[in-house]
Amino acid sequence: MALVVQKYGGTSVGSVERIKAVAERVLRAWKAGHGLVVVVSAMAGETNRLLALGQAVTDRPEPRELDALAATGEQVSAALTAMALRSAGAPAVSLLGHQVRIQTDSAFTRARIRGIDVARIREAVAAKAVAVVAGFQGVDAQGNITTLGRGGSDTTAVAIAAALGADLCEIYTDVDGVYTADPNLVPSARKIARLTYEEMLELASLGAKVLQIRSVEVAMKYGVPVHVRSSFSDEDGTMIEPEGSGLEEVFVSGVTYDRDVAKVTVAGISEAREIAALVFEPIAKANVSVDMIIQGATREGTTDLTFTVSKADGAAAKELAQKVAKKLGAQEVLFDRDVSKVSIVGLGMRSHAGIAARMFRILANEGIPIDAVSTSEIKVSCLIASRYVELAVRSLHDGFGLGGEGNGAPPAAKKSVRKRVRR
Repeated sequence: MALVVQKYGGTSVGSVERIKAVAERVLRAWKAGHGLVVVVSAMAGETNRLLALGQAVTDRPEPRELDALAATGEQVSAALTAMALRSAGAPAVSLLGHQVRIQTDSAFTRARIRGIDVARIREAVAAKAVAVVAGFQGVDAQGNITTLGRGGSDTTAVAIAAALGADLCEIYTDVDGVYTADPNLVPSARKIARLTYEEMLELASLGAKVLQIRSVEVAMKYGVPVHVRSSFSDEDGTMIEPEGSGLEEVFVSGVTYDRDVAKVTVAGISEAREIAALVFEPIAKANVSVDMIIQGATREGTTDLTFTVSKADGAAAKELAQKVAKKLGAQEVLFDRDVSKVSIVGLGMRSHAGIAARMFRILANEGIPIDAVSTSEIKVSCLIASRYVELAVRSLHDGFGLGGEGNGAPPAAKKSVRKRVRR
């Protein structure tokens, strides 16, 4: 039988009743003879509650202590899930990060996994027991508890699956798969049956919240098949797997958006040499990640440099840009938090021309100005004013025919959706 790693998110274990329901689901797979490892998140809202307690004690809690505090949420879930499984009739043992020995670096609150000793998990599986592992946490070389950042239980599950050579990693959540767009914005959005690692990685990095980006990176590196599905139904979800036959027939797989964007423009730079290096070196030293970058000359002979960062890094990026602007003799530094990024993703873009042009035409037909563009082999992203996000996502979803059974190719020309989308 198969060796399967199942991960259950916070909503899936959000109450005693839901933990019992998870136990029943796991029990069915265990009775079918599968080897099972179950990774659990903290109960819904618990991590936020714990972090709020830390902030209530001190305005500047030490990251090390925050990790020690936050990791207790998964400890509770793991113990309760193991208890529920034993009560349901399946032998189970709960294991914390340091017991499994999920080795990480020492970057508290955002640690990265360096290695996993799966000997104890293999012992449990060999004994026909269910290993219930606390997600989100690990231990550094000094024995300190570390956490992997928001959504880190996804990465725990995929990394364990990779270390075990598991046949499948199932990610159970409160949605039944990955959709062509956010169903809250686009009622016609449909579930995608299959995605490649590359497509899921782009979707996750561009705003889709279904999987943590690092979990997709691990899955792609080690070839772990991942099935994203709902813990509240038995329907198939979305399979994420290596590129296979037929997948390039899909022009556009999905439309996504990201409101967590701020734009910084260093305008009217008189000295053009080494602009990018002088602006971005101090930003890099401050550990601020930059996304889109646009540099262009003006009619007056000066240069403008525009880039985007997350809203959380916006103030720091603006301050650093202002310092550099003085050295460059720039006229001003402009800052805008009212921007968002909309993107289309599809493996077929590599072999089909005109997809980007079609995207630009769809947005133009709706009167949506584009501030900046970035591309890769399988995605096109446009920076727009935040007030246009809903209109843009719905227009692109309709414009590429993603609501039906099509392949994301541009359908016949349609009338503007402006009238039925509130701006």
